[in-house]
Amino acid sequence: MCILVHSGFFRCQKLGENNQEDGYSLTNASHLFLKNEPMSVTPFMNIMLDPMLTKPWYRLASWLQNDDVNAFYTQHGTTLWGCAGYDPRLNHLFNNGMASDSQLVGKVLVDDKHRKVFEGLSSLVDIGGGTGTLAKAIADAFPHLDCTVFDLPHVVAGLEGMKNLKFVGGDMFETVPPADALLLKWILHDWSDEECVKMLNRCKEAIKKNGNGGKVIIIDMVRTNEGDEESIETQLFFDMLLMVLVTGMERNEEEWAKLFFEAGFSGYKIFPILGVRSLIEVYP
Repeated sequence: MCILVHSGFFRCQKLGENNQEDGYSLTNASHLFLKNEPMSVTPFMNIMLDPMLTKPWYRLASWLQNDDVNAFYTQHGTTLWGCAGYDPRLNHLFNNGMASDSQLVGKVLVDDKHRKVFEGLSSLVDIGGGTGTLAKAIADAFPHLDCTVFDLPHVVAGLEGMKNLKFVGGDMFETVPPADALLLKWILHDWSDEECVKMLNRCKEAIKKNGNGGKVIIIDMVRTNEGDEESIETQLFFDMLLMVLVTGMERNEEEWAKLFFEAGFSGYKIFPILGVRSLIEVYP
């Protein structure tokens, strides 16, 4: 309990008629782990702490001495995405984890402060949108907006659309459905610079096909050395996590800009929205 209080998950307080007994109460952080909490992030923690994702950390020494793409590959003999493609349990855990995060992001995106990002749009594609939690929040908040969730076939298999929301299977490195806006939440940080530029090129092509100017909307971390110690530590740990599990990295503004301009985009704007994450609008 001492370490949980120190970490901010519980609050120590005096209880009883004369405040003589030690007790504990929930903080805002611990409320996010309650089973019945609408914004619960427990599924996200479940996937992050699953042995499939923790065991690769013990293979760092071996990975540093071989030519595998990451420590996950050294441990499992395939990539995280390849493993999720044939392991239904991992696929389910991963999709639920990303969905729980999308609940928080969706609530922030459609509030009065940030909803202007969708002004003037008639269509949107959520690339790598999983089971559609974020796209559903956007579709509900903007009934005039035609929303498409675009992800790998095994991810969207059996999912049914509704009203202004539909699901499409495919490979984001090959082609992307045309739309006014392409949304990438926690996608680009999973991939190398070369892979990101290729993906952004597909987004640019999709915007041009639609013919309405358009933009790419990215929700991801913009790494910085400014801020409090906890924020910087979180950024560094996420960078390590990506190194172990995938081929990506967290990027600072200069590194993001390099990707955008290499992919042929003309400009961008960054808006901090949720903790260490920002909303980035990228223009063709």
